[in-house]
Amino acid sequence: MDSVQPTATDTVPAEPGPSPEPPAGFSLKPRRTRWVAEPARVFTRSALEARLIGGPAPASLRLWFWLAPSLTALIGGLLRFVRLGQPPSLIFDETYYVKDAYSYLQSGYERNWADKANDLFNQGVFTSLENTPEYVVHPPMGKWLIAFGMCLFGPDSTFGWRFSSALLGTIAIFVLALVAQKLFRSTILGAAAGLLFAVDGHAIVQSRTSLLDNFVMFFALLAFGALLMDRDDGRRRLAARLSSLAGADGRVRAKDLLYGPWLGIRWWRLAAGVALGLCIGTKWSGLFFLAAFGVLSVLWDMNARRTAGIRYWMAGAVWKDGLLAFASMVPVAAATYLATWTGWFAAKDSYDRHWAESNPSTAWGWIPDSLRSLWHYHSTAYSFHTGLGSDHPYKANAWSWFVMGRPTSFYVKNFENGDAGCTADKCISAITSVGNPLIWWGGSLAVLFLVGVWIAKRDWRAGAILAGWAAGFVPWLFYPERTIFFFYAIAYEPFMILAIVMVLGMVMGKVGDPPWRRQQGAVIIGLFLTLAVALSAYFYPVWAAEMISYDYWRLHMWLPSWI
Repeated sequence: MDSVQPTATDTVPAEPGPSPEPPAGFSLKPRRTRWVAEPARVFTRSALEARLIGGPAPASLRLWFWLAPSLTALIGGLLRFVRLGQPPSLIFDETYYVKDAYSYLQSGYERNWADKANDLFNQGVFTSLENTPEYVVHPPMGKWLIAFGMCLFGPDSTFGWRFSSALLGTIAIFVLALVAQKLFRSTILGAAAGLLFAVDGHAIVQSRTSLLDNFVMFFALLAFGALLMDRDDGRRRLAARLSSLAGADGRVRAKDLLYGPWLGIRWWRLAAGVALGLCIGTKWSGLFFLAAFGVLSVLWDMNARRTAGIRYWMAGAVWKDGLLAFASMVPVAAATYLATWTGWFAAKDSYDRHWAESNPSTAWGWIPDSLRSLWHYHSTAYSFHTGLGSDHPYKANAWSWFVMGRPTSFYVKNFENGDAGCTADKCISAITSVGNPLIWWGGSLAVLFLVGVWIAKRDWRAGAILAGWAAGFVPWLFYPERTIFFFYAIAYEPFMILAIVMVLGMVMGKVGDPPWRRQQGAVIIGLFLTLAVALSAYFYPVWAAEMISYDYWRLHMWLPSWI
């Protein structure tokens, strides 16, 4: 919940025009008044907005609002798009998703491939695509995005295979920087968040590879940003409607303060619902973001009503905000999710498309056959996911993600002296999803620190960051035997970076702190960012499949489990 609450020391800006006489015994200073001492000003719009949202954004933030995020996105885009087509072959799970995407372009659903299809596919030969439907266990959205890049640049273009992932990975940098600016009201901290995300190796590898988890991250981050916009929008609406209920004496009737006013349709919440539907339509793990963000937004509404002076703020938030919030997010997300299955619905031969026709039901016969068939498909996919426990050399328990205990090796190719320009005894070209150690190890500590900050201060920003981080991390703790990988952690990486940036903001201090305090904080932040960029430059060869000597590659493997 938000930490800002109305107290006897809260201040509000004075309204223009004459003000009522203060009660006896109080001496009011101009332009900064104790609202308890001047009840006629409590429910003016400016006073409500000051309590609910805070003062206007700094001029520097308004000036650099778009420029700083754009510059960090440009840096990240260069690191993602340069040599994007390398290596010129399917790597790791691209073998599933890229071929499925090609199948979408041909028929709108997944089809089986003949044995040894990868070799032909890498050569741009697609004759091994069969006519029978394939059973897959992930929703379509991410594969449609991969198909979009293949449609633009051709199905034989490795650049095209990875284009959508690189594009959304770059846009995510821009969005994260904007989110950080809004959270912390600081251009410097917004730029720091964007820069850290731009140069981190785990994010770079995910953006240079056609896997699904990068899309999960993008849509979850987009939904979070939409809910931040909704938070301010809802509070402005609350301030406007409460102030409109005030009488000539500036007071609001007691009955109007029991539960507070309706706030109407919240368009940013609808946008968040669409983004979360696309997130779930990429991977079902997006459901956890829907649950976490839904609860978070209702808690924000509760606190807004309490701060505004609503008597039954909890019941009012549930009755007048919560029900509409549910309708704005859950059904919208569900409808968006179903829309991602349009190709499956439209095709006659997609997997399990006609299951219901062969399995009539007396209890559920009123449900359209297409939806019953899709439900059956989902139930079998759920059984697959929960029972997935096969061994894998890069299986990584979720607890190990804190220290990057077992990053995934996406690609390795060895060379001897003289091969393809190798000038050492042995060379290697590799793609490893190890992140920047300073960002990941520092990020894990920052997340733990924010837990203490939230407990001690109830800082709403810490709570919001922890909610996003927990939605991407905690659910995997309940599947210790399931085959999971470190690259799943990309879903919560933006929130881990926000945790780092919030701690850096505490180091830098507040605007009103002494200049020496701010200068020292700025130096520390500058050193941290410089070291992060230097480490990324050092690790970049093992993120982008550059050919390096085997000995130099070993110098990057700081832990034995990274090999």
